Amino acid sequence: MEKSYSESYKAAGVDITAGYKSVELMKKHVRRTMPAGMEDIGGFGGLFPFPAAGMKEPVLVAGTDGVGTKLRLAILLDKHDTIGIDCVAMCVNDVICCGAKPLFFLDYIACGKNVPERIAEIVGGVAEGCVQAGCALIGGETAEHPGTMPEYDYDLAGFTVGAVDKANVLDKNSVKEGDVVIAVASSGVHSNGFSLVRKVFDIEHCDLNAPLKELGGASLGETLLTPTKIYVKSMLALFEKVKVKGVSHITGGGFYENMPRSIPKGLGVKIKKSDVKVLPIFDLIQKTGNISEHDMFNTFNMGVGLSVTVAKEDAQTALAVLKEQGEDAYLLGEIIKSDDGVVLI
Repeated sequence: MEKSYSESYKAAGVDITAGYKSVELMKKHVRRTMPAGMEDIGGFGGLFPFPAAGMKEPVLVAGTDGVGTKLRLAILLDKHDTIGIDCVAMCVNDVICCGAKPLFFLDYIACGKNVPERIAEIVGGVAEGCVQAGCALIGGETAEHPGTMPEYDYDLAGFTVGAVDKANVLDKNSVKEGDVVIAVASSGVHSNGFSLVRKVFDIEHCDLNAPLKELGGASLGETLLTPTKIYVKSMLALFEKVKVKGVSHITGGGFYENMPRSIPKGLGVKIKKSDVKVLPIFDLIQKTGNISEHDMFNTFNMGVGLSVTVAKEDAQTALAVLKEQGEDAYLLGEIIKSDDGVVLI
């Protein structure tokens, strides 16, 4: 590509040589995620051998998402090495809710100006997320958008494909009254509700680096930028040991929107608010913003990254498996007859 250069395009704001440099810098990160024998990125499409062995009827499960306005925190703090983990997490945590193992991932970065070192830093985070999820980063796209985005701004989105044997697709219709719901703890705010978070703390003008006693001495910036937890390996281990009936990824919309998605109509989940291990950051958000309890539970994960529904007799085994995987898991609620979806008492 040594002859690929355009002075005219550069004058218009797009430096294609910066794009080539970005790809070269990110290759070391991408290689960490690749199965043996796969080629480097750089072609027009990403190739991945489909591991159908052991599946009688393999079903592909796809998920796509972005990081949202949490990106603004990364830009303000000039810290770009973890935001890619969030991007991967938002996608792979969704497909695991169907029972699928993520196979591969692609990312898309739009930026005002391509700074190769920063793009490589972002992709390094994406690669780390893929390592945590056990999937391959097989390609992506970086697009320079001069004139439509400020130079230092960027947006990040991703896409994953997973696979599951048709017989093992999680079926919410198997959920029955008397089943129990297990909470799998979040690492923090994850990647949802940041438009409200930004408003509450006025993050454009506050000191993001000041230690806060409410957060145990941690700063607001580092607490908010904590990457979204990736649950893939823990959940795959759980699927091997226990019949899981339903899983919800608690993202935007909080408890009220997400938990009902893994429960049939006519049933709901009853939860004692005192049983929810609410993280300090959510107490601080609620107090600072004077936000109602309902709105908190309808916007944030409140410390619960996933909810997992199993038969009552399988609950202790499920808790043991999740704890062996390093998760903070605990009994959250029970399935009841209800048209309300989530009943908080």
